[in-house]
Amino acid sequence: MTTIFQRMRAGESLRKDDPDYGRFSQVVARTIQLCVRMNATATELDQVRSQLSAIIGTEIDESTTIFPPFYTNFGQFIRLGRNVFINHNCSFLDSGGIMIEDDVQIGPSVKLTSENHPLDPADRKTLLLQPILIKRNAWIGAGATLLAGVTVGENAVVAAGAVVSRDVPPNTVVAGVPAKVVKTL
Repeated sequence: MTTIFQRMRAGESLRKDDPDYGRFSQVVARTIQLCVRMNATATELDQVRSQLSAIIGTEIDESTTIFPPFYTNFGQFIRLGRNVFINHNCSFLDSGGIMIEDDVQIGPSVKLTSENHPLDPADRKTLLLQPILIKRNAWIGAGATLLAGVTVGENAVVAAGAVVSRDVPPNTVVAGVPAKVVKTL
C-alpha cells in the first residue's frame, strides 16, 4: 500500500476523506509554523536558506538566494537548483510539486500554484495536483502567477503580472492574462 505522499507525488487527487489525510495535515501545520518562524527570525541569507532547507527536507545549494518573506503550504515537494534567485513575498503551493532548475530568477510576489480544484461544486474540496516545472535560466517577472501543470521552457521569460495557464515554450517571452507568446528570443 502506498502512502498519501507517494500518491500525491504520482499526481493522484487529494481528498479530505482519505484515511491518511491527517498525515498531510500534520505536515501542513508544521510547514506553516516553520515558515512563520523563518519569516520572523531569519535576518541573514544563510539563515533563510538553512530554515527553508528544513522545511523542504533537502539542502538548498549555497548559490541560491531567497529573500523573505517566503510562503509555502506543504514544502516537501519543492526542489530548487543551483544559482536560483527568489525575491520577496513569493508563495509556493507545492502539494503537486514545484521543480526549479538552475539559474532561474523569480521576481517579487510571484505565485506558483501546483494545486487546483474540480469545477463540480460537490467535489470542490478535492485537490487536483499537477507539478510546475521551471527550466534552466528562465525568468519569472514580478507578480506573475503560474498555475498547476505548467512547464516554463529554458531561457523563457514570463512578464510581470502574467497568469500562466499553459506551457511556455523555450526561448520565448509570454505576457498577459492568460499569458500568450509575445516574442521569440
